[in-house]
This record gives sequence, C-alpha cells and structure tokens, in this order.
Amino acid sequence: MIGTRITAIGTYVPEKKLTNFDLEKMVDTNNDWIIQRTGIKERRIARPDEFTSDLCISAVKDLMQRYNKNLDDVDMIIVATSTPDFPFPSVASIIQENLGIKEAGAIDLSAACAGFVYALHTAHSYIAAGLHKKVLVIGADALSKITDYTDRSTCIIFGDGAGAVLVEKDESSKSFIGFHLGSDGSGAQHVYRIGLSKKVNDTELLDTQYLVQNGREVFRWVVRNVPDNIRKMFKKTKTSLNDVDWFIPHSANLRLIEPICEKLDYPMGKTLYSLVNFGNTSAATIPLALDLGIREGKVKNGDRVLMYGFGSGLVHAGQLLEVNFDEVKNESRFL
Repeated sequence: MIGTRITAIGTYVPEKKLTNFDLEKMVDTNNDWIIQRTGIKERRIARPDEFTSDLCISAVKDLMQRYNKNLDDVDMIIVATSTPDFPFPSVASIIQENLGIKEAGAIDLSAACAGFVYALHTAHSYIAAGLHKKVLVIGADALSKITDYTDRSTCIIFGDGAGAVLVEKDESSKSFIGFHLGSDGSGAQHVYRIGLSKKVNDTELLDTQYLVQNGREVFRWVVRNVPDNIRKMFKKTKTSLNDVDWFIPHSANLRLIEPICEKLDYPMGKTLYSLVNFGNTSAATIPLALDLGIREGKVKNGDRVLMYGFGSGLVHAGQLLEVNFDEVKNESRFL
C-alpha cells in the first residue's frame, strides 16, 4: 500500500460572534444554563452573503499561506458538508474554479458530523490505491443557515466554520494507522433536514426548512455505541488508548464528550474540542479542534491522534493518525 501523509492544515471561522448573552435576548435561555448543559460560550455566524464554499476557500487559503503550498497539482478535492451552497453543483466544484485548480476531480461527501473523518478515509484510500497523489480534504458547514433561532434546543448549539487539510503521497513518512466506519440507520429520524421525502423509518418528519434534532436520543446512542466502536478500532489495528496522545471527538456538546471519555477511561486533559468558542460546526469541529491544538503548542509531530466523528444517519467514523505535518512557514491569525 502506498504511503500517505497529511502535510498541511488550514482553518477559518466567520468574524461575527453569537454569544450566550446574545441568545438570552432571542430565546428563553441564559448563559449559565447553556454552559452547564453544553460547555459552549459563543459560536461564529456566517454573513448573509457568506456560504459554505466561502468558508472552505478561506480555510484553504489559510493552509496555503501557512505552509507556502501550491495547489496547482492537486488531483482531487473532497468536501464534507451538510450545508452545500446548492444541491448541485457541488461545493468542491466551486472551490476548484475559485482556486484555479485545473486537473482535479471534485466531489462533495455527505456524512454529517462524521464527514471530515470519512473524507480523510476516502482521500487515504485514493492515494494508497495509487489513483491520486495529492488530495485536498475540507470539512465545512454553515449551520446557521438552517438553524431555527426560535428553538432554544438547537440554536444554542450550532455555529459555522471550516477546516482543510492536504493529503499527499509520501513513501518515507505515513500518517494513517487505522480506522473504523459504521452506521445505524435505525436512528436516522433523530437528526434530519427535510428533503424530497418526508418520511424515514416509517416516521413522519417535521416539514420545516430547518435542522431538526432529538438531542436526547442522539446522546443515548452516542454514549452507548461510540466507546465500543472505538475499542473495535483498536482491536482491528492491534493498538490501544495507551498509544493515543490526543483524542479528538466530534465537538457536539461537552456533556456528551465527558461520558465518552469516562467510559474509555481517557483523560479529558488529553481531549481536544472546538465547541467552547465555535459551537457545534458539524464536519468542521474535528479539524478546528486539531488546529487549535497545533496553534496552542499541544499537538506536535510524532503525536498519535484519535479522531472520532458521529452524527445524522446515525453514521460514525474513527481514524487513528500519526501527526507529520510540514514545517509552518508563516503564522496566521486564528479569529
């Protein structure tokens, strides 16, 4: 199998902040209640004229600036998102044109909050199979566009952001160690946005333009299943949590991350998340958390990182990686 390495990362969040105190003026909630139940203090909100493709492009430009990367020879672009600018054309195609990448395939991948990890797995598979040499992977969502700001159960959670990484062929240094993928479609009705069909699993769906989530059922499923699936990945790869320097779960809710770590007997002090200042950004939470760890001097080359995403579907994906980024050439400001 051909060696594959993640060489660079870039991130972006919109400038506008929506704090818990702002939400107090919009719905029946308060700062203490939100922090106690989610750990979130604020989230970023895209401008009315700013969409998922714009977030992606800004994240890629951050990557290019920090690592002095030329993307002319990228031969595949994969965007993980649940909030594309359009049903079609794809966000990936819009990015390809904007960045002037001439000879690249372009696809969007739909795996909700597990999308970034699925996209990484896909990029690794393409390169390891000898089909591609340089793949641009982006996880991004503009969830504010589909959030009902009269519903206090959802509007306190979601925010907007994007994270991009470059995955390249490299025989001398490899990033990818192991993975685990899965789905439990019996719970598909617990997180959805209405589409052409208004029924799933014989359940009538709420006919609204907004995201709908049964947070209690999702919480139960995640706590019951994610730790066991992580153990399956370690068994398959003949590794263990002792080999993990940093755990990066999907930043859905701090009160969801805590019982996962408790069941795994893994310290919260070695767990990275992006939700405190950015909320739940769906496919962007994991790359945002990884980049925060890098910028804060926590994550270093040679560290082993366990990513685990989970979300609507109910789909989930884990990836065990060794960090081997190129040297940062130019620091950039993280909003």
